[in-house]
Amino acid sequence: MAAQTGTVGSAPGTKYRITFGHIEVGELGRRYLKEALDRNWVSGGPNVQRFEKEFAGLFGYPHAVAASSGTDAGIVAMTALLERGAQRGDEVITPALAFTATANCILAAGLVPKFVDVELSTLNIDPGLIEAAITPRTRAIQVVHTMGKPCRMEEILAVARRHHLVVLEDCCEAHGATLKGRVVGSFGLAGIFSFYAAHIICSGEGGMIATGDAGMADLCRSIRSHGRRGGELYFHFDRVGYNSKMNDLEAAIGLEGLENFEQTFNVRRRHLTRLWELLTPLADRLILYPDGPDEVTCPHAFPLLLRDERASIESLYQHLEGRGIQCKTLFGSLPTQHGAFRFLGYREGAFPVSERIGHTGLHFGVHQYLTDEDADYAAECVTSYFKKR
Repeated sequence: MAAQTGTVGSAPGTKYRITFGHIEVGELGRRYLKEALDRNWVSGGPNVQRFEKEFAGLFGYPHAVAASSGTDAGIVAMTALLERGAQRGDEVITPALAFTATANCILAAGLVPKFVDVELSTLNIDPGLIEAAITPRTRAIQVVHTMGKPCRMEEILAVARRHHLVVLEDCCEAHGATLKGRVVGSFGLAGIFSFYAAHIICSGEGGMIATGDAGMADLCRSIRSHGRRGGELYFHFDRVGYNSKMNDLEAAIGLEGLENFEQTFNVRRRHLTRLWELLTPLADRLILYPDGPDEVTCPHAFPLLLRDERASIESLYQHLEGRGIQCKTLFGSLPTQHGAFRFLGYREGAFPVSERIGHTGLHFGVHQYLTDEDADYAAECVTSYFKKR
């Protein structure tokens, strides 16, 4: 969390009723784990190959390239831009409000994040502000489907076409989200996914790059394995690369996540829609983020914002934490509310919407291991906070 928002972490030893998520490995996952161990080789192998194929098939992506984390998937995809004409020091437009990995992966590839503010109504990059941020050094636009809510892709793609820019989609929080019936991650050159514990498909750690471009897929396969030629294991290094491979143990858990995806998605959506329903009476106090027209939001977590832009989320945060609901802030403005990016020279006030969300927003889990009673309890806790006021 950004210290500048004033929100502190939970007290040591807090016992949560509602967490962000965890891993429960079932029979299928354990079977794949055992098969990997029985092969006496757990680096990328049959499990990873199957995971890539089944992930692509589930969502309809032509190509899928597994990586060791969502962050590494982003670094690999950004580095691939250097093989497609970008130069080190070129810019990638990215939202000011996002998890830190979105900017870190740009910097790690030798590129520069060019931040753009977001919309209060969606938490996503504001398409109307992108064009003004484009310079002669801009090479790509990275969008983030924040909290699983799809970005306004038609407008963003129109800007990209006018300026001959690549679009990359960060879908780490948006597994299975759709816009006009089309799954996120299929609009741009590539979609980036994370399989961390709180996400719908979980492999413990792990990530994926999905793309419809065969050349992009080939580049990413090379870059994730030290820049090797054509997937070979021998020492032919054609480009700068990294050790960003997924291993067969992670893929074993991920395969079970794919098998259970529809059920997991539906349970999470039930919790999400129940919370929207129960908290709608607080619409004068809270901004909620239900589905927009022609979209299905991925039930990654439950975000909310105080309508009073002068208020601080600190009190509600502590109220919920004290009742066993694990909370996190809504990221805040990376360039102005997090010290990690101070060196880029942005000043407070440059991203008013992102900064306002950093002060007044939080989110908590809606994962599949919660019960309907847990969702009702979370709504009761939020409601009780405002009743006291």
